[in-house]
Amino acid sequence: MRGGRCRKNRWWLFVLPSFCGVLIFVLVPFADVIRRSFAETMSGVFVGLRNYRTVFQNGAFLQASSNTIRFVFICMPLLISISLLVALILHGAPKEAGPFKTTFLIPMAVPVASVVLLWKVLFHQNGLLSAFLLRLGLPAQDWMKTGWAFWVLVVSYIWKNLGYDMILWLAGLAGISPSLYEAAAVDGAGRTRCFISITLPNLLPTLYTITVLSFLNSFKVFREAYLVAGDYPHSSMYLLQHLFNNWFADLDMDKLCAAAVVVGMVIFLLILLLRRAWDREGDA
Repeated sequence: MRGGRCRKNRWWLFVLPSFCGVLIFVLVPFADVIRRSFAETMSGVFVGLRNYRTVFQNGAFLQASSNTIRFVFICMPLLISISLLVALILHGAPKEAGPFKTTFLIPMAVPVASVVLLWKVLFHQNGLLSAFLLRLGLPAQDWMKTGWAFWVLVVSYIWKNLGYDMILWLAGLAGISPSLYEAAAVDGAGRTRCFISITLPNLLPTLYTITVLSFLNSFKVFREAYLVAGDYPHSSMYLLQHLFNNWFADLDMDKLCAAAVVVGMVIFLLILLLRRAWDREGDA
């Protein structure tokens, strides 16, 4: 009995290495960033909220924040709904459709450099789309330097993450007992009613996971945008990642630390609010 209790009380030994890694590489550096956000970088003199006021009065920060919010609130609903639709279609597909499911994961395995090359082949001023316009008698244009650049970024994000979210939806669908649908069919419920009353409520935990992961993955699209358009892309696709990269290159640490704290806190609060909303929905 004592040996079993000792083994049960040693669970922290398994958590300790991970906790030390998070503490050293995440928590301590972020605490130092918070400290630097209230001081001057060179002198270390405490300046209070001056850095935060500078950030919120900066036009580039406001534009990058607006574009990032717009990008997230457009991409996430599209990605979640499209991936759910594809998962529902493939969930009822025969086993022979297994290889077809794996094709949706190919974009995740494609290197970023290959994606950038595809962008240039399609959307450059001398690319395929411009050649198609010339055949129609329309002038060619560099799509990445127009308002269409934002929507190219949206399509790229959905294309890259569709397969990953689809797999998560399929895992959630596989966890729903078929007996629920059989009982609903006996009671005369149709497909729409089953989807609303059975499928959606049982997919809420999966929806929470997919929403958080899709939100975090939306910040990774910066790699393609940076390699295609550089430090200063078209204004419609100038995101917070571009801004942070430029401030870091200029060693503008005062504004960078303050903006990083603001963005980090906003992301943390959004995830907490989302979790609380899902918990309330689950209790209901």
